[in-house]
Amino acid sequence: MIRQLCLMFFFFYLSSCTVDRGALGTEKNPVKLFLIPSVDAQMLKDKSKVLKTALEEFSGLKIKLSVPSSYIAVVEAFGTKKADVSVMNTFGYLLAHNKYGAEAKLMVTRFGRDTYRSQIITHVDSGINTLEELKGRKFGYVDPSSASGYLLAEDLFKKKGIKLGQKTFAQKHDSVVTMVYQKQVDAGATFYSPEKDGKVQDARRLVKTQFPDVVSKVKILSLTESIPNDPIIFRKGMDIEVTNKIIEALITFVKTPQGMQTFEDLYLVDGLKKIDDSFYDPVRDLLKSLDQNVEKIVEK
Repeated sequence: MIRQLCLMFFFFYLSSCTVDRGALGTEKNPVKLFLIPSVDAQMLKDKSKVLKTALEEFSGLKIKLSVPSSYIAVVEAFGTKKADVSVMNTFGYLLAHNKYGAEAKLMVTRFGRDTYRSQIITHVDSGINTLEELKGRKFGYVDPSSASGYLLAEDLFKKKGIKLGQKTFAQKHDSVVTMVYQKQVDAGATFYSPEKDGKVQDARRLVKTQFPDVVSKVKILSLTESIPNDPIIFRKGMDIEVTNKIIEALITFVKTPQGMQTFEDLYLVDGLKKIDDSFYDPVRDLLKSLDQNVEKIVEK
């Protein structure tokens, strides 16, 4: 009898906890939005406050913003329903989709584009003028999990039958540029962005303070194929009305002067575009062509 009473009170407790939370987007159950750290902590703190206030105003919903320790932490948060919405990198999204059914609903645009590429760079004195001349040469990559700093370039070389010589992983895009500039490697792969207002925006700009002549000394040898930009993803089974309100609030905010500045400061983003999961099929095809596994890539 006592055991039955304990069980009864336990279930009453669980049910009361569920009821007390209220509908998603209310004070007791705010929409949980995760931001990925890509700028200094103070910038992120200041801009996240602006974003939260704007989204609550435009959507009429209560928002709780969080900054995770890693992409993996966000992926798992979707599995436990601790995350409802997140700005996510491409491979993190593919994993969250595979494991927990998270859905990409928006894609960021940069410089007016919804895709990005990798660039193959070399020193102007290297004597290298074609991709074929990279055969057997020393090459600098960023990281095995980097699309623009590794995977896109590897795919390009595989399709063209180019076998490189010694490969070095420098971990950062600016480090690859530096290695090419200082002729420690014959060429390298980094992210590419088109010029804006006559100014270089690709990875070479990261070292212009240290090497003012980097643009004249390091040239772009070739560009790779394009893949989609990073998505904003939503939890599987999330209330469709709440989902649509968040989508419209984000799109509305990014079109305002304050919103444009906020997204540019946070992620170098100048716009948002509505999409669905199929937009990331080219990335899946890329991984298949390289016999890569998204789970291993995200864990690196």
